[in-house]
Order: sequence, then structure tokens, then C-alpha cells
Amino acid sequence: MEFLSWKAEDGVAIVTINRPPANALAQQLIRELDELLNEIEQNDDVRAVLLHGEGRFFSAGADIKEFTELSSPDQAVKLAENGQGVFNRLESFPKPVIAAIHGAALGGGLELAMSCHIRYVAEDAKLGLPELNLGIIPGFGGTQRLPRYVGAAKAAEMIFTGEPISGVEAVQWGLANKAVPQEELLPKALELAKKIAKKSPVSLKSAIHALQFNRASFDDGLKAEAEQFGVVFQSEDAKEGIQAFIEKRQPTFSGK
Repeated sequence: MEFLSWKAEDGVAIVTINRPPANALAQQLIRELDELLNEIEQNDDVRAVLLHGEGRFFSAGADIKEFTELSSPDQAVKLAENGQGVFNRLESFPKPVIAAIHGAALGGGLELAMSCHIRYVAEDAKLGLPELNLGIIPGFGGTQRLPRYVGAAKAAEMIFTGEPISGVEAVQWGLANKAVPQEELLPKALELAKKIAKKSPVSLKSAIHALQFNRASFDDGLKAEAEQFGVVFQSEDAKEGIQAFIEKRQPTFSGK
């Protein structure tokens, strides 16, 4: 694998995202994550998973340059559905997954983190869904998962403004489990993962399965999100927002 690696330690698979400089979630990285989950699921020595990013960020979001290659709404819908599928698999993965978030988890990076069962964050980390700044919307489950953690009103505020919150605020809002100084993040998250790894694999798998039943209309929501992700990619605003991001300038939205 080019962008992901893992090693085992005391029953914990420590998975590292390494795609400098921002650990952007290219489609290849998402495919690698799917393949890696296959490998870890079949490894009976692994009982828990710790996911973190190498370098400055957990993940600063999707690879925006890939968006410029989308030439039709159907392609945009397919991209969203692919990401949703892998993240859904992560959320229902039969071994507990803990995200250790430092630097930033933005856009697809936050959607990835929200698909993990537990989130530990650095106090100064930034978490947000800035897609509307680009004239698009979250497409990997963000519109559906974020309200489950922070409530509808706060989710609307975060998505509409695109402004991130800190790791400390993420705990206060219910988006993260614990905030610690960055230098303590990996040791604390690994300590938790090792503690969980000592539990019965059978009971862990059953508990994860049972937790999935609070998803009522979640799948319908994901379908609607993917469809709207395709709709916005037809707009001039989406083209302007994506190009402005690549050119490192402020977009000028026309409402078309």
C-alpha cells in the first residue's frame, strides 16, 4: 500500500495514514483502507484498531484536485457512494476502531473520524466540514453522522458556516470522547485501545453489532446525501469554489 501502513502491538493494529502534506483522502487511499480492513479483520491476533495520521494532520479532507475530474452528476454520486461504503464498513467493523486526531480533521477527514467508534483528540486540533466554502456539500456521510453526535442545530451551524471547532469544543459538543495535549494523544489512545483489546472478541463484535441498530433512517439519509452531492456538482458555484481552492483565492459565488 502506498498511503497506509499498520503494525501490531499487544493486540492493537496501529494504522497510519501517510500521504503528505495533508493526508488528503484520495480515492486510492480509500480503496487501500478497504483492503486493509480485510487484512485486519482476518487477523485473529488483532482485537482493536488505532487510526492516526503521520505528519501535521490526521487528514485535512478529500483530494480536491480529484473533484476537477468529475464531468457528470453520476460520477459525483458514484464518488460519494464509494466513500460512504468504506466508511460504513469502518463504522460496523467487528473490531473497535479508535481515531487519534491531531492537527486537523476536516471534510472527508472528519467524516472518516466520525466513522470510527471512539475519537480521542488533541486539545488544539481543528474539526470541521468546510465543504460549503467550495460550493459543495459533505458527501461521505457528514450530513448524517454529525447530527447524531452534536445535534441538529450545532451540525447545521458547523456545516453552513464551514468553521471548525477545537478538540476541546469537540468533547464539549459530544463529537469526541477525550481531549488531551498533543504529546499525550497517541500514548493515551493506545492505552485505551490496549485496554479494549483485552475484552472478549465475541462480546466486542456483538456490542458493535447491537450499536448499529440506532441507525433508523441513516441509509436513506446517505442516499439523499450522495444524490445532492451529485446535484451540486452541476452548479457553476461548485466549479468556482473548487477552482478557487486550487488557486488559493476566495471564491465568488454567483448562485448558479
